[in-house]
Amino acid sequence: MSRGVPQAVRRLTHPFTYNDLDSLEQVLKAHPGEFAAVIMEPMNFAEPAPGFLAGVRDLAHAHGALFIFDEIITGFRFHLGGAQTLFGVTPDLATFGKSMANGMPIAALVGRRDLMKVVDEIFFSFTFGGEALSIAAALATIRKMRREPVIRTLWERGQAVMDAAGREISAYGLGDVIALAGKPCWSHLQFRDAPGASLWAIKSLFLQEVLERGVLTAGSQNICFAHTEQDVTLIGAAYDAACCLVAEGLRSGNLKALLRGEELQPIFRVR
Repeated sequence: MSRGVPQAVRRLTHPFTYNDLDSLEQVLKAHPGEFAAVIMEPMNFAEPAPGFLAGVRDLAHAHGALFIFDEIITGFRFHLGGAQTLFGVTPDLATFGKSMANGMPIAALVGRRDLMKVVDEIFFSFTFGGEALSIAAALATIRKMRREPVIRTLWERGQAVMDAAGREISAYGLGDVIALAGKPCWSHLQFRDAPGASLWAIKSLFLQEVLERGVLTAGSQNICFAHTEQDVTLIGAAYDAACCLVAEGLRSGNLKALLRGEELQPIFRVR
C-alpha cells in the first residue's frame, strides 16, 4: 500500500498528461484491449488545447474504451450543461455532484441511452436511496438557473475577481511568484518559490492576511450567484493588503517572520 491506495488498485489505473494526446496513446498501446474507460475532468485550471478533448474521445473509442467526464466541479458552473456543452465535446458518461442541488447531497451518473440501460441490470443500494429532498432541491436549483442569469453572473463576478487579483499582483511586482489560472467562474491562485521563500511560506502569508480580512479561501476562487459587487471590492482590498505584505517579506528576505503560525504543508499529491 502506498499513500493509502493498495497496489492492486493502483495497478488498475494509469495516468496520462493533460493536453498531451501522445502520452495517452502510449498508455493505451502499452495495454491493448485492457482499458475499460478513460476518465478525466474536462478542465481543471489548464485550458484544453484545441482538439484535445475530442482527441481523447477518439483515442478512447479507437482502443475500445469508454470516454467519461468527471463534472463534479465543472458541471453547473462552466455551463448549465457542464463543460461538455461549453467545449462542444460529449462524453459517453459523465458524473455530476451536489452543485446540481445547491449543496444538498446528491450525485448523478448520466450518459448514452444504451449505456444507462445497463445500469438497470446492476443492483446497488445506499442509505439515502429513497431520500427525495435533494431531488427537489436539484429541480429548484436547475429551474432557477434557467430562469435567472446564474451562469452569466458567475463568469462576470469571477472575471472581476480575477481582474482585481491581477491588478494587485502586478502592482506589487509579484508576477513571478503568484499567477492566475482557470476560468473566471472557477479560478485559482498559483504560488511559486522565490529566492529565500518557498511557495508554501508565500501562500501561508497570503492566506493569513486575506482570512484576517474576512475572505475565506484556500487559493481557489469559487464564485457563487450570491457574490455581489461589494464582495468583489472586499476581496480586492484583502488581496491588496496580502500582496503588499508578501512583497515586503520578499524584499526584506524575512517573509517567514511575518507568519503568525506554522506554514502550510502539502498533505496530498496525486501519485
